[in-house]
Amino acid sequence: MNPREAWEINVVGTLNLATAVRDLAPQARFLFVGSSEAYGGAFSDQRYPLSEEVRLDPRSTYGSTKAAADLLIGEMAYNGLQALRFRPFNHTGPGQTASYVVSAFARQIALIEKGVQPPRIQVGNLEAKRDFLDVRDVVRAYLAATEDDVKANGDAINIATGRLVQIEDILRQLLDLASVRIEVEIDPTRYRPNEIQAASGNPERARQRLGWEPEIDLATTLQDTLNYWRGQIQ
Repeated sequence: MNPREAWEINVVGTLNLATAVRDLAPQARFLFVGSSEAYGGAFSDQRYPLSEEVRLDPRSTYGSTKAAADLLIGEMAYNGLQALRFRPFNHTGPGQTASYVVSAFARQIALIEKGVQPPRIQVGNLEAKRDFLDVRDVVRAYLAATEDDVKANGDAINIATGRLVQIEDILRQLLDLASVRIEVEIDPTRYRPNEIQAASGNPERARQRLGWEPEIDLATTLQDTLNYWRGQIQ
């Protein structure tokens, strides 16, 4: 990720959009989609799952730009912008690119099943734990925030399950769905330096404010994602 480009798009771009809404459509509701990566280092010294009150301590360019934009929208909401700030945790599902872990695994399995790739799947750190959601549940949360009875007062809202799932468990479930036997091969180049080992969010505010909670279980998400990639590999 190009740092300058990331700051221009995620922060300056957000400022431009929010300013246009405030000035030209002041009655409109501004939904800011941030990221759990804004919490960063807070995952290392807090109890899981994290609530929205913990400090933002980003440890990546992406996380830093999302944290800055999050604070920007919070300040603008304090001064009149009708807004909500979402902090979604890891989400996946059919249609996601293979640059994310679940889709990366599913795509490799689909390639192997088609005979395009040898029956070995390359993986990075399998010990990390994350809070996984189905993207369709995440979209439901955003839609819920457009309802008239939801107050757009600038609050930050986690979109999360509150549960940790180990990457190794994700891989195991996907391998169980494969139609062929597949070996697992560790690829050191797939390890990220200073990777946060566990990250989970408290969804209670989303339940209270939006009447939202996840409906699609992980098994369904994994099956649908694998089926998507099976359809993509010709």
